[in-house]
Amino acid sequence: MQADSYSVEVIGFSEAEKLLLSSAFGLFSRRTPRFFQQEAGAGQPNVFLVDANDAAAVERYRERNASGNVPTIFIGDSSCGTNWPSLVRPIRWLKLLQALELAMSLPAAEARPKAVVDFDITSPSLAATPAAQPAPAKAAASAPASARPAPVSPEIFVAKTVKPVSPAPGAGQPAKSQAESVLVVDDNLTVREFMKSKLAAFNFNVDYAESGEQAIGLTGQKYYACIFLDVIMPGIDGYQVCKLIKSKRATPKTTVIMLTSKDSPFDKIRGSMSGCDAYLTKPVDEEKLLETIVKFLPDRT
Repeated sequence: MQADSYSVEVIGFSEAEKLLLSSAFGLFSRRTPRFFQQEAGAGQPNVFLVDANDAAAVERYRERNASGNVPTIFIGDSSCGTNWPSLVRPIRWLKLLQALELAMSLPAAEARPKAVVDFDITSPSLAATPAAQPAPAKAAASAPASARPAPVSPEIFVAKTVKPVSPAPGAGQPAKSQAESVLVVDDNLTVREFMKSKLAAFNFNVDYAESGEQAIGLTGQKYYACIFLDVIMPGIDGYQVCKLIKSKRATPKTTVIMLTSKDSPFDKIRGSMSGCDAYLTKPVDEEKLLETIVKFLPDRT
């Protein structure tokens, strides 16, 4: 049976990246399976996340993972001579989330070919593109042959094949985040359904409004951590709605993210002047959506 909560130890990274990683893991801990960041050195984690370009971080990682058997994801230009996958910079949060799930599903390091992870989160099987790397390290002599997993295809790994070692109950695992409400304001049903499917996966309660007037009414009745706001709607437009929301005493800190098919500098200036926090162009890219949530909701995830 697959565990539903995994600890991740982060080693290395710049202060700016650490802040974003902290926010990202706050978001990742809202979903199932959950991935949460544990304090450095607080017992063995389920996964290591390592800055491959920081020599000191790599050395510290080798000390922490002396056996080489704890699943690892490297961020940078290489896998540092290991069989574990790597993701290139800048960090793409959707790929990182998928890489975490992949890392918990693969056989032990001795059977894992080196790969630079590049896959589609919606795919039922996770494809990895083999990279030109040195030969995998030899298996530990003490490991009996019967305990070693059978070799797998170097190109396709099917998720959920191995049960990872989970930390002891109460060993630094945070309580599940309470669901918070977000509002999607758009007169297009397809857009509303898309946003709901992506946001609900992270334990957000999603409400809808089909017009600016309806959105104003809902914000007067309920607090929303974030509002995704279309610009062109029947009645008052998104710019006016944003100004009204930001001017309310009860909602000035609500994050407002504009959704629009217009991406000219003038339109973005209008959005900024109305007080919006971010600007996403439709059709909304899932990676951009996740990146925006990580960036603008760090204190709420």
